[in-house]
Amino acid sequence: MTGRLDQKVAIITGAASGIGAATARLFVAEGARVVLGDVQEDRGQAIASELGPAAVFVPLDVTDKASWEQAVGRCTAEVGSPTCLVSNAGISFVAPIEATTEADMRRLFEVNVLGVHLGLQAVAGPMKAAGGGSIVVTASTAGVIGLDWHGAYAASKAGGAALARCAAIELGPSGIRVNSVHPGAIDTPMRAGVVQSSGMSATGREARLKALPAGRLGRPEEVAELILFLCSDESSYLTGGQLQVDGGMLAGPRVFG
Repeated sequence: MTGRLDQKVAIITGAASGIGAATARLFVAEGARVVLGDVQEDRGQAIASELGPAAVFVPLDVTDKASWEQAVGRCTAEVGSPTCLVSNAGISFVAPIEATTEADMRRLFEVNVLGVHLGLQAVAGPMKAAGGGSIVVTASTAGVIGLDWHGAYAASKAGGAALARCAAIELGPSGIRVNSVHPGAIDTPMRAGVVQSSGMSATGREARLKALPAGRLGRPEEVAELILFLCSDESSYLTGGQLQVDGGMLAGPRVFG
């Protein structure tokens, strides 16, 4: 390990599984002290225990301002002032637009947009006091291109990415960089739930993967590597970016190959 995050203090939301858990493991391996936040307390605590003294778990509901304040307070008191935030917590939803209820839409925006907004508010002050930092928002390729049965989800992920761009402009003078990452088809529990609820056949799944230039699902660790880069000093002149890690999805599908 190269210590690419030595002296960094990171808060990672949605850290109990998938991309968040992979990011927490990689950050600790690269020298960061990490606060793992999630509503899944048992799983989050288990991962923090696995990672040892460099990791602390805090219960965190990203839709609740008081929960954010408590998490940032514990981070400052027990680990240090946060210099990185990985705003990764999110939920998915698959349904035709005509079948999407107001409650569905409100819940998606509470987690995927309000959750990002409250996180930006909670860490901005401590990061300014620390002299700067890096914030990464986990968005989605669905927030960049259209995707059937993903209208509400796509709108919420586009909203989170828009907040990241605006925050990059506002917080840049204080030495805080803000970027969004846009995963495509990543092998996570959340994606497995989406596939199951959509009723997509095995043949349909294979066809979609075959159409990707990479021809396969991505791994959470591959997204974590990009997030690591964005939180490290290696990306010191990169802010306001929208970086995809999608196996070529946004480049276009394979048609003749």
